[in-house]
Amino acid sequence: MMADKQDGETGKRPGAIGRLWKWLRRPSGTISVLALLVAGVVAGVVFWGGFNTVIEATNTMTFCISCHEMRDNVYVEYKETIHYSNRTGVRAMCSDCHVPKDWTHKMVRKAMATKELYGKVMGTIDTREKFEAKRLQLARNEWARMKASDSRECRNCHGFDGMNTEVQKPRAKKAHELAQRDGDTCIDCHKGIAHKKPEGMTDEDEE
Repeated sequence: MMADKQDGETGKRPGAIGRLWKWLRRPSGTISVLALLVAGVVAGVVFWGGFNTVIEATNTMTFCISCHEMRDNVYVEYKETIHYSNRTGVRAMCSDCHVPKDWTHKMVRKAMATKELYGKVMGTIDTREKFEAKRLQLARNEWARMKASDSRECRNCHGFDGMNTEVQKPRAKKAHELAQRDGDTCIDCHKGIAHKKPEGMTDEDEE
């Protein structure tokens, strides 16, 4: 009876690791627990990799302008700005400004963006006229989002701590120094930096 509980080769009782290994190799139905764990890990890695691949694919310029609503409107304007073409060749894409980098905020943003699919299906802005009619509200929504996050996406590339105001033009120098003093954020002053300002903006929109 005692021999049955001992390791057949060494005559010693199996340690904790040995018992765990024996349990992992024990068949569970027609497959061992170890095989189930390995299969689960592999499936998890494949799922996670596939999920991240899809998420990153939706951040590309190709995806962003795949619908004519964006390609024929804001993209055309964006191509005329310094964010698209400049002396250094550094290009800020749609996702750089409109999608957070960190995982948590990125997933929240992606979830919120699903309502755009509804707009696409319903044809909310499928013509130039419809787009212009809703342009101010769409812009206000994005300005509010940027304001609430303290222009988080702008600060991925721009920051007061790395800004040398002494080499800036007088107007920019004064504006940035005042912004630092008053705790203003990028979107407070740079609403027309990548897209033209909508018609019908009020004094409150300009603040």
